[in-house]
Amino acid sequence: MQIILVPRGHKGPKTLDLACRRMRCKVAAMAVAGAVGLAGMGAALALAIAGPSHTAAAPQGSADARVARIQADAQRDIDALAVKLGQLQAQSVRLNALGERLTQVGKLDDGEFNFDEDPGQGGPELTTGKDEGAMAPAALNQGIDDLAGQFDVQQAQLQALNDLLLDRKIESSLRPTGMPVNGYISSFFGGRPDPFSGHSARHTGIDIAAPTGTPVTAVAEGMVTFAGLRNGYGDVIEIDHGNGYMTRYAHNSKLVATVGQRVHVGDVIARAGSTGRSTGSHVHFEVWYHDRVVNPLAFVRSHR
Repeated sequence: MQIILVPRGHKGPKTLDLACRRMRCKVAAMAVAGAVGLAGMGAALALAIAGPSHTAAAPQGSADARVARIQADAQRDIDALAVKLGQLQAQSVRLNALGERLTQVGKLDDGEFNFDEDPGQGGPELTTGKDEGAMAPAALNQGIDDLAGQFDVQQAQLQALNDLLLDRKIESSLRPTGMPVNGYISSFFGGRPDPFSGHSARHTGIDIAAPTGTPVTAVAEGMVTFAGLRNGYGDVIEIDHGNGYMTRYAHNSKLVATVGQRVHVGDVIARAGSTGRSTGSHVHFEVWYHDRVVNPLAFVRSHR
């Protein structure tokens, strides 16, 4: 097979003999080179058309993703700080309530500790270096953690102090204190002449002279274990205070409290009188400690 090429100029025609192996290789190489050239031109054209928009969009998308990640991380940090702040506020409320209770139990002066106002602080502002106005999130987070730790320690200490004061208050309320009736001591504890026979006798309490009907009050908190008549004592009220103490109020004209009744300090339990072995209206007052009668004088002269 032969291909005749006719040029436009004055040159004569050229004949390509495809039967020649060498000529076929040249034609094939020219065809491959032409195909590669066309493919390269197409690829270049495609990159020229699509390349600018793609390369411009990629950096923009990457920047948006970075901003979104930074915002998400910042929001997580803010949420964590908000949770810690809520915990500190709740703990602050508990500490304030505990402080108020300690103020009442400790009987501190009004206004000495005002938990509704911030404590006074002040002084000149001194710079410590660069970036004074900015506090790093890590430092802020560490400061909140340190403050939470201080709150825990303070709450434990205040709770221990509160328990101690409450225990003392309870112990104080169970210990006989003060006079059971308004009057004066007409006979003391210990040896004395018997008012009826004149013989030497042992007095197991103190006598407090008071007009008939004068209110007789409990000198400590406790439970009434006896209310009735006892030989020599007349009408009697006995109170068990649950701390090893028992008190007895004798010669009453009227009993107000009843057996099983819970009484508090200052509750009226009887009325003074002269029942039983008595020479006149008074209250015979006894204090027992672990089943032994003791001198009531120290108790009636003490103050709660």
